[in-house]
Amino acid sequence: MADLAGLPATVGDALSVVRARLAAAGVPDAAVDARVLAQSAFGGDRALLLTRRTTAPPPDAWADLLAMSDRRARGEPVSRILGLREFWSLPFRITRDTLDPRPDTETVISVVLDRLGARQDPLTLVDLGTGTGCILLALLSELPEARGIGIDRSAGAASVARDNARALGLSGRSRFMVGDWVTAVSADSVDIVVSNPPYIPSGTIDGLQREVARYDPRAALDGGTDGLRAYRDLVPGAAKVLRPGGLAVFEVGADQADPVERLMKGAGFNNLQKRLDFSGIPRCVSGQKTVGLPED
Repeated sequence: MADLAGLPATVGDALSVVRARLAAAGVPDAAVDARVLAQSAFGGDRALLLTRRTTAPPPDAWADLLAMSDRRARGEPVSRILGLREFWSLPFRITRDTLDPRPDTETVISVVLDRLGARQDPLTLVDLGTGTGCILLALLSELPEARGIGIDRSAGAASVARDNARALGLSGRSRFMVGDWVTAVSADSVDIVVSNPPYIPSGTIDGLQREVARYDPRAALDGGTDGLRAYRDLVPGAAKVLRPGGLAVFEVGADQADPVERLMKGAGFNNLQKRLDFSGIPRCVSGQKTVGLPED
């Protein structure tokens, strides 16, 4: 428990102490992280925090802030400390069972919406490896006539996704289940398949940023020796469950767009496209199931 002997005189002083602690621990953007944690500890938004800078900090709130800053100094991401991540301007609860959604994954949403254009019919979506449900729920928030299923191997993740759906008012158009990719989905029954699968090569995970390597579930990261293990199941699985002309959108890691595109060509997808993320890295490969694709 935090030592309150050095209780700062003001909220402003408390913020300065935490900022210095985080900077000394080598935390990037220490000032931003200190402010966000302080807002959580003291309550309110940035504007309210500013109005309280000259007031005395409540001892219990100071203790909470110190405890959170200790966790951040050890490398735990702010989103995990708070249990909340914004994605597509929507709030998502995260836990140890889920991947922490990242801005690059919003590329999947953009690709689906761009490829659909003005289409607003009652589409059926499936999100494979749904985690927090962020991809599926963000899409449902944009497609009011659509319904979707999120599937994850983790019961904990599926439970978190259900909670997020309820919080966003989308539980009536979504359901989440525990399963192994598309095994529970009927053939030719889906309009859109989306997935952000594990794609980090096994041997490189420990060398990732500590915020990722230590705190994201390894099962949500580990893509096997070459990072492509999941796609070898996902791509033919998507081809099976999609209706002819249906759309598949896969998030991919660096240098994986070309091999995933080849897998999709081999499974009978056409109209293939690649999309860059905010950093200019090919982040998504998408394509349509060929009309008249022969069944196995």
